[in-house]
Amino acid sequence: MKNDEDRREGFSDIFTLQKDVAKVKVPIENEQTAAQEIKRVGKAFGADLIGITQFDQRWEYSHKFSDMSSTERPPEIDEDLPNVIVIAQAMDYDWIRTVPSALSGAATGLGYSHDALVVLSLTQYIRNLGYNAHGSMNDTSLAIPYAIKAGLGEYGKLGLLITKDFGPRVRLGKIYTDLPLSYDEPISFGVKELCDICQKCMMGCPVQAIPSGKPSNIIHNQSNLIGVEKWTVDGEKCFSYWTAQNSDCSICIRVCPYNKDYSNSIHRFARNLAGTKLRKFLLWLDGKLGYGKRLKPKNWWVE
Repeated sequence: MKNDEDRREGFSDIFTLQKDVAKVKVPIENEQTAAQEIKRVGKAFGADLIGITQFDQRWEYSHKFSDMSSTERPPEIDEDLPNVIVIAQAMDYDWIRTVPSALSGAATGLGYSHDALVVLSLTQYIRNLGYNAHGSMNDTSLAIPYAIKAGLGEYGKLGLLITKDFGPRVRLGKIYTDLPLSYDEPISFGVKELCDICQKCMMGCPVQAIPSGKPSNIIHNQSNLIGVEKWTVDGEKCFSYWTAQNSDCSICIRVCPYNKDYSNSIHRFARNLAGTKLRKFLLWLDGKLGYGKRLKPKNWWVE
């Protein structure tokens, strides 16, 4: 792989900023120990969440497309990198409360910046151990299926990953590697059951891009996956609204009942309640207490 002028690393192309892989491999005691070490180092670099899973061809893009040269090229990841490390970076809770605004756009940008820093640092750490590794962000593959397989959260009606620690308020990065690692297992804490009865993201979407019914294999347009039964957001409606207002939207993230500051014990209790048969009460209480309402940016500056 080479650097050239027709690359958007992290957006449509994997990173190529790293130094070469060390010629001598550091011996690995076992896959479990190696996974623990990678998570410890990733957290030291600043990762908010980190999980590990197996390479899955189903989630890889079949082709790359350059929006600079309008040319197509093959994918860059080789199948001899069997492991995928998934990293999640949280976006600022109070900034996201101001969605849509310049403040909330800054939360998105800062989340991506932190993500890139961690991905690049951990990728180079692995290469220094003598193992191949390539850092990836929005390029190369679908991040959400990998994050679910790596145990970082569940899939929500709004079409995003919902984590236990930050709700849907995260940005994702990936590292492909041949470093021997043990895998994490998917988790379940009641997201689907709550999404089955919650309509907040659907009602909050200005262009009605979020489905109201049950998961299905409906295809809105060429931007959707084929053959996967899930809640499928009409991404073209969604992004058209973004471009029309010349700013991020993310209203669905703001209004989601899982979008809370979980350093607060009351919010952790509410999350646990959402995973029980009392979830309807939780939804009523969430609305009654005004969660999800937009914080005016000018009020953030004086809080």
